[in-house]
Formats: sequence, C-alpha cells, structure tokens
Amino acid sequence: MQSKEFVQELLPLVGGEENIADATHCASRLRLLLRNEEKADISAIEKMDGVEGVFSRSGQFQIIFGTGRVNRVYKALVEAIEIAQTNPSKERMEKAPKMNPFTHFVKTLSNIFLPIIPAIVASGLLMGLLGMVEAFGWITMDSAWMKMLTIFSSSSFIILPILIGFSAAKEFGSNPILGAVIGGILTHPSLLNPAELGNSAPQYMDLFGLEIALIGYQGTVIPILLSVYVMSRFEKVLRKFIPQSLDLLLIPFITITFTGIVSLVAIGPLGMMIGEMISGSLYYVYQYAGLVAGFLLGGLYALFVVTGLHHSLHAIEVGLLADPKVGVNFLLPIWSMANVAQGGAALAVFFKSRNDKLKKIAIPAALSSFFGIIEPVMFGINLRLITPFIGAAIGGGLGGAYVVGSHVVANAYGLTGIPMLAIVTPLGISNAVHYLIGLAIAVTTAFTSTWILRFTEVE
Repeated sequence: MQSKEFVQELLPLVGGEENIADATHCASRLRLLLRNEEKADISAIEKMDGVEGVFSRSGQFQIIFGTGRVNRVYKALVEAIEIAQTNPSKERMEKAPKMNPFTHFVKTLSNIFLPIIPAIVASGLLMGLLGMVEAFGWITMDSAWMKMLTIFSSSSFIILPILIGFSAAKEFGSNPILGAVIGGILTHPSLLNPAELGNSAPQYMDLFGLEIALIGYQGTVIPILLSVYVMSRFEKVLRKFIPQSLDLLLIPFITITFTGIVSLVAIGPLGMMIGEMISGSLYYVYQYAGLVAGFLLGGLYALFVVTGLHHSLHAIEVGLLADPKVGVNFLLPIWSMANVAQGGAALAVFFKSRNDKLKKIAIPAALSSFFGIIEPVMFGINLRLITPFIGAAIGGGLGGAYVVGSHVVANAYGLTGIPMLAIVTPLGISNAVHYLIGLAIAVTTAFTSTWILRFTEVE
C-alpha cells in the first residue's frame, strides 16, 4: 500500500484529521498527539498493512512501522493534513502527563538527544570503519581519502556542544541559535581541547583577580546543558523587562555576553567536575561489580526503552568517552546485548506461534533489532505476549554479564547490534570476538527462555 493511501485509510481510524493536534516521528514510530484518544480504533489500526504495533505513552499515540517506512508515512500525513499550520505547543503542554522531577529530568534529556542521534550514528559508524581500515592496514592513513574521511568522522563529536546547545535551547523554550552560539563559545579554537591536556598546558587569563584556565569543552555534555539552561532562564527574564521594539538588538547581545562569561568562569568547570564524578562512579561500579552490574543493566535496559528514557543515557556515554581517565564506552555493549535479545525472543515466537500476523511481523522485526532498532519487535510482539519480553530480559542480562566480564568496550556510541562491530573492532580483534560471543549468548538465551516459558497467542 502506498503511503498516501495508507494515510487516507488511517485518518478515520484515529478520529479524523481534526483529532490530530500534532505529529512527529522517530526511527520506527509515528507519534500522534490526539485531542481525544478514545476516538482511535486501536484494533483496526493494528490490522493495517505494515503496522507492527500501537501503544500510548507520555500523552502520545504511537504507531510502530518497519524501519524506514515511518518517514514516508509521516511525510504523506503532513501533506494530507498540513500539520505545520497548527500551533500544537499549548495543547502538547496541556496533554502532557504530570511527572515527578526525576522522570521529567530524564525525559528532557531524551528529548534533547533524540534529534541529534542521526549525526552521532553517522560519525560513529564512519569513525569505526576508519578504525577497522587502520587496524587491518587496508589503506594508508596519510592518503587524501583517509584524511578527508577522518575529518568527516570526527566533526559531529567536535561540535557536539553546538548540536546539544541548539537542541537544548529548543527544548528549554529559548532561542536555538543562541544555544548553538553558547556551544560555539565552549568549543572555540582559542580554548585548549581537553583531550590534549596530557600533551599541552592550557593558558590562563586574569579576570577580576581570578586565574581562569582557557580549556574547551569539546565532546562534553554537562557544561553545555547547564549553560544553555541558565541562558534560557536569563533570556526569559530579559523578555519581561526589555521592550519588544528593542528585543532583537539587546536580548541576544546581553544573553550571549552574560551566559558566555558565566559559562567560562563557573558553569564549565563545574559541569566538567560533575561529569568526571559521574563517569568515575560508573567506572568504579564497572570494575568492582562487573558481572552483576552487566546482568542487571542488560536485563533492565528494555524498561528504559519502554518508558522512552533510553536516549538520556547518551549523555552518560558521552561523559565516559570525554573523561581522560576512562576514554571508552563500556555501557553500549551492554545495551547492545539487550537489543539483540529482543530479536532472539521474537525468533522463538516465529517458530512457535500459529498466528500468521505475528509470524509475518516477527522476522523483519527481529532483523531490525539485530541492527539496533528494537521498538517494532518490543512493542509489536514481545510486550504484547509478555513472556518473550521476560525471555529477552534474561538473554540481555546474560549477554550483558559476559561483555562486562570480558571487558568489551566501544570507541563511540549510538550503534548497537551488528553495526556496532565497526566501533568495537578498532579496539582489538579480541574485543570484537568477545562482542560476537556476547551477541550469540544473548540471542540464544532469549530464544531458549522464550521457548521454555511459552506464551499465549493474541489476535
């Protein structure tokens, strides 16, 4: 079925065009903000061609598709009902469920990182592939092609504070361009990249008698998040006092000047210290509670995905990579075990189920999980049947314990499953071999556990 035809069939099932206040999408889900969810016919939507699951969470009605199709459906939906002409922000705020402070904080982090994930995945994958080329000596690193591709692969990580600044300012209700400028200040070439501290000493400037180290914050997260949050609050205060006729002239100037000074003098160093404390604590747990930590994190990671809070974990992973005392990502291999385990459980459903609808979804959904996209298999199959979700948790736990016990690490983040080989292989062939063994353990255990636990068929 063509996307336009699909949308025309979908609209009556969600209560009509007038019932849609807003629409967004991620890698596999169409997220609709419905004015009245009771008008949606969930069972009918689930039976539509290409739909792999339907659920509601955080005030959004979400429809799961196979990887890649959601982009075409979203485009057809926007063209059909002209969502861009609506003003959903007020409705979104009114319909948003009340959250406790911690949940709201983690959800905010998720919303900030979600838009920049494609850039991180692209750079991480390219960086990993270049690492494999260097490790196996396929092409000399001083060739023009390798120099150019190296620039491409590192760009997203170098300007990461700029990307985060833009996204964070948008999430905090401030000017995204000003957020990007703050990110640019924290990564200015005049500031020493913290990755070079071991080889170069930073310069200092005297400000009001204080010696301020000219150290940049390339590749960091917490300094830019704190800076943009302060910026957004300060900007909102200014708008209450500065006349509208002068806001274009004065607000950006005062906001950037004030936030820039505070960021370099106080927020940046404070954020760096907080980041080092977090990464240091995690590294301590990783070293001294390895197998247990790997089992618990691998088994429970799927719950983060269910709540949509898993994107916030990228902030922690960035901190691990940016910390000179750690420098690697030991969390991502654990998440990868949890993801592929979902696919292993779905394969058991395929071989054991007599439901044609489930069998039709199971194989493509399982394959997507092996390439890092788990929403279709999780919401379309495993959560609906419950016991496959439990089986996947067992598989993810054992796989997580194995990769922690064998010290599997990555040199980037954003990739899981099979593509993650690109960012584990450059760190050593044995690292890649243990990673593959972990994948096999996770998938096999999830398959076996689901087969033993059994499940009740659904229509």
